[in-house]
Amino acid sequence: MRVAALVPGGIADQILFFPTLDDLKRYYPDAQIDVFVEPRSKAAYRVSKSVHEVLTFDYKDRNSLADWANLVGILRDREYEVAIVSGQSWLLGLILWLTGIPIRVGYKGKGAAFLTNLVPLKKEQYVACMYHDLLEGLGIKSPCPELAVNVPKPDIEWADKEQIRLGVKETGYILIYGGAGRGLDTIYLTEHWQTIIQDFQSKQPDMPVVVVQGEGEEDFVRHLKEYASNIKVTPGNDIGKLTAMIAGANLMLCTDSPPMHLAVAVQTYTIALFGPTEPAKLLPKSDRFLAIKSPTGKMADISPKTVLQKIWGG
Repeated sequence: MRVAALVPGGIADQILFFPTLDDLKRYYPDAQIDVFVEPRSKAAYRVSKSVHEVLTFDYKDRNSLADWANLVGILRDREYEVAIVSGQSWLLGLILWLTGIPIRVGYKGKGAAFLTNLVPLKKEQYVACMYHDLLEGLGIKSPCPELAVNVPKPDIEWADKEQIRLGVKETGYILIYGGAGRGLDTIYLTEHWQTIIQDFQSKQPDMPVVVVQGEGEEDFVRHLKEYASNIKVTPGNDIGKLTAMIAGANLMLCTDSPPMHLAVAVQTYTIALFGPTEPAKLLPKSDRFLAIKSPTGKMADISPKTVLQKIWGG
């Protein structure tokens, strides 16, 4: 069986879609599953264990009729038997109808008239479970499996060497991902991180603090080092290597971000900060994954004291 999954959205959306792909592969082990994702999200599939091929299409771009026609052509030429679309869009529904793919699965609502197998959209639940509901359109009614990833062996070996380089192989470490944020409501202030790091180092001087430096976060890390020069820094641009580093951490402290979902997937104890988003939609129920929700909807309004109380169990 050849399956095409159209999954618009960023890296976090892709990771949250993994349980759907994994369960589909479990039920149909011989299925060839391809995903069509935005170029910015392709990297997520380095740690996917169920996808055959990743193709890119910029759903949010100002696509011409020729661009959409090209997508129709690609889908048609590959002779897929099943198509699954993760979003609600009359245009994507129309595109799938034009491809002639016989089984077209999606949510009730926008674009539903062009689909063949519909499921209700339950937005109030954990997003991974919301996506997993799509499998009901194929008669699969199993519970949503836990988020899981497959880290390539070279990335595990790199992380092992990186831990040795940083001097944290034997001691363990707390890993911090501050993130650049996507808007004013999702940025946690550098001075708050400085306060948290200083308190942690005073109480646990033998436990190294490692900060992830992603693309465009050089200034963030530089300001942290001005107040805590002994923090360690590891790169965060490669999703496989980052996942391996997260898996080795004693504690992940992060914002609502793709690394948060990777921490969930590798079962690292995690404390995550949330601004306007409801944590229940992005974190599964577990004692290993704790959320701190801003009282105002702005992440910056979470006090360092609140975070430290959560860290120390107060």
